[in-house]
Amino acid sequence: MKKFVNFIRIKTKLKEKDQNYSPPFWMLGTHIETVYPALFRKVSFKEPKTERIDTSDNDFLDADFYYQNSKALVIISHGLEGNSRRPYVKGMAKAFFKKGLDVCCWNYRGCSGEMNKTLLFYHSGATYDLQTIIDYVVAKNIYDTLYLIGFSLGGNLTLKYLGEGRKLPIQLKRAVVISVPVDLAGSSEVISQIHNKIYEWKFLNTLKKKILEKSQSLPMETWKLKDVITLRDFDNAYTAPIHGFLDANDYYKKSSSRFLLKNIDTPVLIINAKNDTFLSSECFPENNTYSDKVNWCVTERGGHVGFTGQSDYFSEEKALEFILYS
Repeated sequence: MKKFVNFIRIKTKLKEKDQNYSPPFWMLGTHIETVYPALFRKVSFKEPKTERIDTSDNDFLDADFYYQNSKALVIISHGLEGNSRRPYVKGMAKAFFKKGLDVCCWNYRGCSGEMNKTLLFYHSGATYDLQTIIDYVVAKNIYDTLYLIGFSLGGNLTLKYLGEGRKLPIQLKRAVVISVPVDLAGSSEVISQIHNKIYEWKFLNTLKKKILEKSQSLPMETWKLKDVITLRDFDNAYTAPIHGFLDANDYYKKSSSRFLLKNIDTPVLIINAKNDTFLSSECFPENNTYSDKVNWCVTERGGHVGFTGQSDYFSEEKALEFILYS
């Protein structure tokens, strides 16, 4: 009995230790933890096969596939104003590819380098496009196992997809999401705070350019851009009306995954850092109701989509562990 108790204690300590992330000693603060991997990480990986997928509304989605004749596929969803070639996406893709899985990294509408054809953009709750990607890979009749991984906006999208009550494909087994703003309203307020203004400006700069580009072929009220100072302003002026919401508040309420966590019946791991500069207090387990299929890995450090490591990143190691070994 004594040996058994000691064994349990050892396992518990190892598990607790495994939840902790320690950044390199020179990363002094959340902004360095957030910015460094985004600007300086280089991921050497094979060229993917890009496939264009038709949507039901006569638009398209571009997806990068990394094939190696596997029966298992990981589908990776990127963050706000990201794309399938970002280092954090390629790093995760490479980690799973090395373990023998096929990988699909898809781009939201307007994020693949070519503007989409319809008035619709993408947004945090647009699970119909994730459904299109999943339907596409299921129709290939290749895979007996599917996994989902989402970063930031893509994490919220993934959780919302799992919790909406739709009939999920039998191939879908597990999911991992990283740096997830499960409460969009709170996180929109946080990102508009003074210490985050440079990030907000960066997002708005590219979003505004997309509005101007889209206006060349579609009717867009570009005059509204002069009054867009915050992401909430952008969501009020464009995201909400384009996608059928009353306003930004309506969009945030209907698209936030936190309200659906209690419905999730697929094992999922949420990896959020307490020092994530984009996340509000509502983005952590103590402020949410969730099912027993929802697992949390909350770290003290990590930044937003950071978790820099010496080789593989902490988020990649945890994703591999949860999906392949737990």
